[in-house]
Amino acid sequence: MKRSECARAAVVVMLAGMLAAKAAGAQALDKVSFGTNWVAEAEHGGFYQALADGTYRKYGLDVTIVPGGPSVNNQLLLPVGKIDFYLSANSLQGFDAVAQNVPVVNVAALFQKDPLVLVAHPDQGIELLPDLKKLTLFIGQDGMATYFQWLKAYYGFEDSRVRPYTFNPQPFIVNPKSAMQGYVTSEPFAIEKAAHFTPKVFLLADQGWSAYSTLIETRRDLVDKKPDMVQRFVDASIVGWYNYIYHDSAAANAVIKKQNLEMTDDLLTYSIAKMKDYGIVDSGDAIGLGVGAMTDAHMKDFFDKMVRAGVAKANLDYRKSYTTQFVDKRVGLDLRPKK
Repeated sequence: MKRSECARAAVVVMLAGMLAAKAAGAQALDKVSFGTNWVAEAEHGGFYQALADGTYRKYGLDVTIVPGGPSVNNQLLLPVGKIDFYLSANSLQGFDAVAQNVPVVNVAALFQKDPLVLVAHPDQGIELLPDLKKLTLFIGQDGMATYFQWLKAYYGFEDSRVRPYTFNPQPFIVNPKSAMQGYVTSEPFAIEKAAHFTPKVFLLADQGWSAYSTLIETRRDLVDKKPDMVQRFVDASIVGWYNYIYHDSAAANAVIKKQNLEMTDDLLTYSIAKMKDYGIVDSGDAIGLGVGAMTDAHMKDFFDKMVRAGVAKANLDYRKSYTTQFVDKRVGLDLRPKK
């Protein structure tokens, strides 16, 4: 064989080896499905960031995000094995799972603070949370069963003040003697756009409502049988959240807008800013332990409040609702901007 032919043959062998290695690497990725609790939005941004910028693949995962929505209940798909992970709204859902003996467990809390707020009109003498008690309150059905029971037990709110909240801000906008529930990342923005005033905002997390939010929930059998995969999904999601709130979020936002055609750049920018301003993602225990942190003390504090409010039963083994096995490892702290 001539030298040139030998060289060509060597190149062919080398290319074949590279392709085989690439194929093997692709095959090595673990396929993972993650269901969210609503349509794509900034509140899911860190997960989309990890997907869009390749972080999940870097951690050996081929992740599919399955958006939720008004006619989609991804929560039901988790225990039956149709998805691997689910975005749980807050700590109470974990308590409910324990009460109903559903074999799921929370493995990370991406929001240290629940973004729940009550908003009121400006210039109405409303300065503190208890001032809202004298107003008409637009509260949803789920809110009445959960955080409003806490408001009653700790602040003396009354059922007689409540009117149904239908996810339409107009009844609040036209009634200056009213307050409305919402998320700090969205409803104040919608009110400013529609009514051209900036509402007074009371973040319930800053008033003692200590629920974790945006938790990663998975099945107990995955924790037992595939802890390495669970760890990699948690770690990659944490990295995604650091990058989303502190660095370039353009790639994630592009995917969010593609999946949710009603999403706008203005709202995405606003939501990210509010998550940073209020410490929704990166505050409390997350400052030292890293985003996604959960602690026994924090969980006990919230559980005790729910027992006092009559939302949870005192004999519930709430510790079964979560595990700190996969968090509190200071993952991603180097991604936090230096002050």
